[in-house]
Amino acid sequence: MAKSGRISRRLSVLAAEGRKALVPYLCVGDPDMATSEQAVLAAADAGADIIELGVPFSDPIADGPVIQAASQRALAAGSSLPRVLEMVANVRTKTDVPILLFGYYNPFFRYGDEALAADAKAAGVDGILCVDLPPEEAAPLVKACKKRGLDRIFLLAPTSDEPRLDAVAKVASGFVYFVSVTGVTGARAVAPSGIEGMVRRVRERVGLPVGVGFGISTAEQATEVAAYAELVVVGSALVRTMHEAGPARAVSACGTFVRTLREALDSRYGARP
Repeated sequence: MAKSGRISRRLSVLAAEGRKALVPYLCVGDPDMATSEQAVLAAADAGADIIELGVPFSDPIADGPVIQAASQRALAAGSSLPRVLEMVANVRTKTDVPILLFGYYNPFFRYGDEALAADAKAAGVDGILCVDLPPEEAAPLVKACKKRGLDRIFLLAPTSDEPRLDAVAKVASGFVYFVSVTGVTGARAVAPSGIEGMVRRVRERVGLPVGVGFGISTAEQATEVAAYAELVVVGSALVRTMHEAGPARAVSACGTFVRTLREALDSRYGARP
């Protein structure tokens, strides 16, 4: 597949430098839209390679209690898919960091596949990950995204069989998101283990870089996972850190947390030139 988008270009540069991609997740609207916008910029300045923006949803079945609570706070603060896209457009005037839209199909379906792809592209989104839309049922959204040049990111898990890997290979672009554990999102005490072979199998079968997420919460865990994955995704730990810091300090807490991960990854896998 063509490697013309921001996501693929960024991953190509990192691969040439022997470095690993850091992908922080932010729930847009938690604690409010203005803070989320500033947090995106702080994360980019701190060294994020791709930023995953969570579209809040009332029933986020793939997420654990930290992101569930963040989604509820964001919805209460007035966050919505149109407002997320509006925020991306504002952010795009200030940074070129690749942006991945992470969400559930209910809001995407209500918005409309074609409208979502068109408006996301216009706002400056680079890819879409729909958590609860399997590749076998994703044709309308995949078609709309391909038409607009948006990457299609799909989830795979330790339980994914060969037919599922092949189904993802037919529709995915950019990278594949490998869920490190069976279960929901959430920081865990130890790094994922026993999945190195599975990640290698996904990479070989699908033919794309592999990002690992779900359960990574510390710099040490991030460097362990980066030994066998091209991308490291960190969500719940960052969301919790920002929430515990409070609205006034959430942006600075975001920047500090992302920078700590960035420095740890670069110290192990090569610093910025």
